Amino acid sequence: MSFRTPHPLHHLMLDDVRGAQKMLAGVARVTAMEGSRHLSSLVGAPVHLKCENLQRTGSFKLRGAYVRISGLRPEERAAGVVAASAGNHAQGVALASKLLGVHATVFMPVGAPLPKVAATRDYGADVRLHGHVVDETLAAAEEYAHETGAVFIHPFDHPDIIAGQGTVGLEILEQCPEVRTILVGIGGGGLAAGIGLAVKSLRPDVKVIGVQAEGAAAYPPSLAAGHPVVIDSPVTMADGIKVGRPGDVPFALVREYVDEVRTVSEDALSSALLLCLERAKLLVEPAGASPVAALLADPASFRGPVVAVLSGGNVDPLLLQRILRHGMAAGGRYLSLRLRVTDRPGALATLLAVLTVVDANVLDVSHVRTDPRLGLTEAEVELHLETKGPEHCREVEEALREAGYTVLG
Repeated sequence: MSFRTPHPLHHLMLDDVRGAQKMLAGVARVTAMEGSRHLSSLVGAPVHLKCENLQRTGSFKLRGAYVRISGLRPEERAAGVVAASAGNHAQGVALASKLLGVHATVFMPVGAPLPKVAATRDYGADVRLHGHVVDETLAAAEEYAHETGAVFIHPFDHPDIIAGQGTVGLEILEQCPEVRTILVGIGGGGLAAGIGLAVKSLRPDVKVIGVQAEGAAAYPPSLAAGHPVVIDSPVTMADGIKVGRPGDVPFALVREYVDEVRTVSEDALSSALLLCLERAKLLVEPAGASPVAALLADPASFRGPVVAVLSGGNVDPLLLQRILRHGMAAGGRYLSLRLRVTDRPGALATLLAVLTVVDANVLDVSHVRTDPRLGLTEAEVELHLETKGPEHCREVEEALREAGYTVLG
């Protein structure tokens, strides 16, 4: 997607973030900072998780939305606000508007997850489903703003939004004053820009590292070019950071205050989400798990103590189911393979006995007998197994080969 801002660039200062922090007192939660023994052991230094997934509305977005809407003039408030979002920004704008007594209209894609649509309505917004991609939804919201005079609340490309998100950085320094590295996911760049500004203004020695999904990484080419660059058709499960062009305002701040931007694979995102669930008992959406994915990808490259910002926890249950399967497969917890067997009574029982010996749990099994590649007395068996990790997967495949089976993949 490609967002544009009607606002000129502003030079944000630390005082803007401090002012936002005062404004948010009693509105946004000071979210918990949780230590992770597992990640600490991998990194070789303390690792802490900043749990914005436990923020009101399930993400950091409330912070910026509240600050932005609070700054509207009385006549602007009277006209109402409008936003376009597939989830987190929608809920942040809806709740902020409700708290401030402002009418909010939120455009969401037709295919937006039902729990996110329901939550946005529950916070009091008038939800309108329009378009099948966020670009179409955004265009509808901007047209609505033009026709009605409602104020368009951009998800990241406005100084007030960035000042609000920067309060996360102030909390990190208060909760973990010894921090040396902060990892934060980047989509349009509002959160990373705000954290970078706040942290570097007070602690220039702290390294701030942004994390993007490989399939939606607009920042590396933009930073190389010196200006925001559009990438066509970003693809990632991490919809919270699936943005095709950096915002003008956050880009300038990211370039100044963020030390480095790394990318992570979809497998790494799945594994990180699974780790957060299993080890930290935290439900985190793929975008929120991106800093953990970066830690898993290259744990030795970070100077500790490290703080990883878990930016949100709003994930559709159906997507979560698919991600967990993907994460378990990436972590060697699932094994799918095909092999040839003799098509005779008892052949399957003999195969399952081999799997029992190596303690592989069979989740699903299917036979193919009509493939022209098979011999007259052959059958092909497809197995889906629950395993205990990459080493166990290799052990299972080796046991099958030793038993005389041809493993096809």
